[in-house]
Amino acid sequence: MLIDTFRHLVANNGYEALSCGILAAFIGQIIKFIIFTIQTKKINFKIFTTTGGMPSTHSAAVISLSTIVGILEGFDSVIFALSLGISLIIMYDAAGLRRAAGKTAACLNKVMEEMYNHDLEAVGGKLKELLGHTPLEVWVGAAYGVVFAYFYHSFILG
Repeated sequence: MLIDTFRHLVANNGYEALSCGILAAFIGQIIKFIIFTIQTKKINFKIFTTTGGMPSTHSAAVISLSTIVGILEGFDSVIFALSLGISLIIMYDAAGLRRAAGKTAACLNKVMEEMYNHDLEAVGGKLKELLGHTPLEVWVGAAYGVVFAYFYHSFILG
């Protein structure tokens, strides 16, 4: 009953697109947490609110949104082209500018540790280093976003 009401409210409209993007990002963060936990054998709940890591949930969110727009409006529509263009800019930014900013922060943290005898709190704390993504993390996030959108649309129409 609840699922049928949900399907009725969001099927084939803007709510389906919006909920698809948000849910793809949310589940992507859960996947990122699981991967981090397996790799490090440590549980860190801050992963749920951080940027960077595998997969890129920014890429997953925007590409799932673009994919669902393509499904609903047509892959030859202007709105799909606009959505995909913005998605590609966001993905480029994640792997380019934000990744470079993260590397710069890591370098600055090392310099500041040396200058302040490992007391980074004296200068306001350590800069956040995990900002961007590797190209692989971006592409895995994008692939996940496409697959998620198709499965989500199939579930909605279920």
